[in-house]
Amino acid sequence: MTTHTFDIVVLGGGSGGYAAALRASELGKSVALIEKDKVGGTCLHRGCIPTKALLHAAEVAEHVRDAAHVGISATLDGIDPAGVRAYREGIVAKKFKGLEGLVKARGITTVAGTGRLNTDRSVSVGDDVYVGSDVVLATGSYSRTLPGLEIGGRVLTSEQALALDVIPERVLILGGGVIGVEFASVWRSFGAEVTIIEALPHLVPNEDIALSKGLERAFRRRGIQYSLGIRFASAVQDDDSVTVTLEDGKEFTADYLLVAVGRGPVTADLGFEEAGVALDRGFVTVDQDLRTGVPGVWAVGDIVPGLQLAHRGFQQGIAVAERIAGLSPVNIPDSQIPKVTYSSPEVASVGLSEESAVAAHGADAVASYEYNLAGNGKSEIIGTGGLVKVVRLKDGPVLGVHLLGDRVGELITEGQLAVVWEAHPEDIAPLIHAHPTQSEALGEAFLALAGKPLHAL
Repeated sequence: MTTHTFDIVVLGGGSGGYAAALRASELGKSVALIEKDKVGGTCLHRGCIPTKALLHAAEVAEHVRDAAHVGISATLDGIDPAGVRAYREGIVAKKFKGLEGLVKARGITTVAGTGRLNTDRSVSVGDDVYVGSDVVLATGSYSRTLPGLEIGGRVLTSEQALALDVIPERVLILGGGVIGVEFASVWRSFGAEVTIIEALPHLVPNEDIALSKGLERAFRRRGIQYSLGIRFASAVQDDDSVTVTLEDGKEFTADYLLVAVGRGPVTADLGFEEAGVALDRGFVTVDQDLRTGVPGVWAVGDIVPGLQLAHRGFQQGIAVAERIAGLSPVNIPDSQIPKVTYSSPEVASVGLSEESAVAAHGADAVASYEYNLAGNGKSEIIGTGGLVKVVRLKDGPVLGVHLLGDRVGELITEGQLAVVWEAHPEDIAPLIHAHPTQSEALGEAFLALAGKPLHAL
C-alpha cells in the first residue's frame, strides 16, 4: 500500500469535481483528482456536449428542409447516423483533449480508478491511499429507471440512445422533462415518429405554465405526439419492438423506448455512510456552504439535493475550493441558477415562476407580462415563435424570467442578472438592446412592466 498526500483530494472528475480541482490549484493547493472513467464526466462524454451536438445536427436538418422558404435551393437526402456520430464524437474528443491539457497545466494529479472514502477520510484507489486535509465528493449521477422497468434491448437510457447507430422510425419517450424533450426534438428532426409519455399534466413540468403550454403547442405543430397525466404501468419488448401500457390501459408501440425519468446520485458502495457522511434518499446531506457532517469533507454537483445541472456543479466546485482556501464566495440558491432545455423551441428560465411568486407573495403583490416573439424582428427572420415572460413584484424587483423560442437560451444570463441583482423593470427599461436581436424581446417585456411598452399595445 502506498500513501499519497495532497492538500485536497477530489473524488469524481465531472463538472463539479474538476471545477473544484482547477480553482483549488489556482489558489495554490495541491490536488489529486480521482476519476474512474474520463475527466469531464457525464456532461462532457454522455450528456450536455454530445446531446447538444445532436441537437445542432437536427437544427441543420430542419434548415435544409426549410431552405426554399428563404429562397435557397437545397435538398435533404437523408440522415447519415455514422456521420452524425463522427461529428458528435469529434466535438467531445476535442473538448476532452483541451480539458486534459488544462488539468495537466495546472499541476493537478489525475488518478484513474474507482475511489472509496475510508473512515479516516482518506480515499482508496486499489492499493493506493490518497490523503488530503480536505476531501471533495463529486461522484455524479446515473440514469434512473422505474420499478419493474429493466434497461436493455429496446429499452434505453440517454447514454444508450446516444450510442444508437440507427435512426428509429418510431420511438417512445418515458418522461417529458429536459432529457425527454431534447431527444424528442432530435429524433423528430431526423424523421422519426415520436411520442412522449409524461405522468404529470404538462411537458417540462418544472417550468412556468406559460412555457409548458407553449412548448406543447410547438411540439404539436412539429408532429411530436404526447400523452400527459397518465402514469406508466408496464413495458414488454420482443426482437422488433417495445409496447408500453399506461395505467388507463392505453398502449403505445415503437421501435425503442427511451427512459428519461431523471437521474439518481452515485453514492452507493463508496464508503460514504461508513465514514459518517449522512445520506437522504441517496443524496449527500450538506449545509448551505456544502459541508457534510464530517469535518473536512465537502460535496458538490448532482449528489447534492437540488438542480442537476453542469453549471451548478461548476459553481459549487469553485465555491468549495474557495472556502477551503479561506475565501467567502457568495451562495447562489437554485432559484437563481438559469435552466435551459435545448429542444426546438428552446425553454429557458431563472427565478420564480408566476405560480411560485404568487405562493410566496400573494396574488395581489405579483405582476407579469408576456411578450410574443411574433413581434420580434430577429425571431421572425430565423423563423421561431415563442414568448418572453417576466414576473415581478408590483412596484418591486423582477422575480423571474421565462423564455420560449429557438436560441433563447443565449438570453437567459440577462434574466439572471435582473433576478439576482433584484433589479426593477424601471431600472432596466432605459437600457438599449441592439436591433435587430432577440434580446429586444426581453427589453420589450421590461418596458411593458415599467409602464411604457414600445412595440406592444
